[in-house]
Amino acid sequence: MLKTIAILLDGLNYSAWLFLVAVGLTLIYGVMRILNIAHGAFYAIGAYSCATALGLYYSAGLPEAGAFLVMALVAVVVGMLVGLAIERGVLRHLYGQDEVLMVLITYALFLILEDSVKLIWGVESYFAFKPYAYFGFIDVGGLPYQVYDLLMVGLAVVLGVGLWIWLTRTRTGRLMTAVVADREISAAMGVNVTFIFATTFAVGTALAVVGGVATAPKIAVTPGIGVEVIILAFAVVVIGGLGSIPGAAIGALFAGYARAASVHLAPEFELFAIYAVMALVLAIRPHGLFARTDGRKI
Repeated sequence: MLKTIAILLDGLNYSAWLFLVAVGLTLIYGVMRILNIAHGAFYAIGAYSCATALGLYYSAGLPEAGAFLVMALVAVVVGMLVGLAIERGVLRHLYGQDEVLMVLITYALFLILEDSVKLIWGVESYFAFKPYAYFGFIDVGGLPYQVYDLLMVGLAVVLGVGLWIWLTRTRTGRLMTAVVADREISAAMGVNVTFIFATTFAVGTALAVVGGVATAPKIAVTPGIGVEVIILAFAVVVIGGLGSIPGAAIGALFAGYARAASVHLAPEFELFAIYAVMALVLAIRPHGLFARTDGRKI
């Protein structure tokens, strides 16, 4: 019984984390048709920025509860600034290029940003565990579980619902949908495609930074954390279908529970569980579970 509860809780928590680190990737691809390999570096920047900001905050002797406000500010400010800097400084000059070329460009950005992280923060590990321990444990069916992990599930739900409302109920979101359907016609009808692209990339980057900020209190923030994240995020969006927000959520659930089940039932298969799910889904649906059908221009 305890093992079942552990699988359910761990699967839900890991699924929420996967969604947080993958939703920005699928948003950018869905609107801009850019498979952003630099997404993992944005996650790492968020984690390092959070660890640094929390270190300064706690060293000042300020109340522990205020650390969560610091984390929120870091996520928004750093995410938007980095996203706008990359989009305005590099990507806006390359729109319309082949998708494969854009993958290579974002991979180059990833390498540059990874080395920049090492230049700024060095190669030592950073720890910001106090927010993780702040809420303590809760008893779930006789199993003690970290409250912070459950709050991450809530954060993923709030961000997912908020993103859906933004895309379907706001003017900017509807303009994004129009740009996705047909970029050229949207521009001809007066839609500021440049603004839409800048906004999309900034929000997608901020979502990656949110993932890093939320994860920083749970891990040792070390060089290379962005590499694993981009691989896992790519697996999630491939399972769900590139460019689909609901697909990212479903893909995260599939991958999260596959990993949790393997950890508790067959630990030797943990490393392969998520990729086995991805291979199985692609064998049945080569474009993912919720891939959007694109019209063919003639």
